[in-house]
Amino acid sequence: MNASQLKRTLSAAEDACRSTGARLTDKRRNVLTILLRSRKPLSAYEIVECYKEEFGESIPAMSVYRMLDFLAEENLAHKLNSENKYLACAHIACDHRHQTPQFLICGRCSKVREIGIKPEVIATLRDTVESAGFFLQTSQLELDCLCEDCAERSAA
Repeated sequence: MNASQLKRTLSAAEDACRSTGARLTDKRRNVLTILLRSRKPLSAYEIVECYKEEFGESIPAMSVYRMLDFLAEENLAHKLNSENKYLACAHIACDHRHQTPQFLICGRCSKVREIGIKPEVIATLRDTVESAGFFLQTSQLELDCLCEDCAERSAA
């Protein structure tokens, strides 16, 4: 993400927080900046290390977890449950309605791509789950994949 994209995305994040009455503090903004700059999902402890390197300040992991919870509640970040890592929402600066996120995770290089799931797919999934006597807690999907780059390398 280049500097102008980062600035635009952070501005959109501040606007989104303002519209819900939430406050994107400097430290929350810094954690979001780290996620936006990262090319892969990060654990809270990796964020602690990046924070110290980028901002010259130590921050406790428990504080980072609270900030990540805030960012997730504001739909600015997502938690990948399968890896216990976080990434910035790919749609912060978009002006369209967001679909339910689906994460394509490369099993080799850990690259992640966020795509939306059509509402009718989620409805079918929910119906199938309920017909089995269960109730869907979250519709977020995480799929183990192989990205194009890794697939090309393994074919060569």
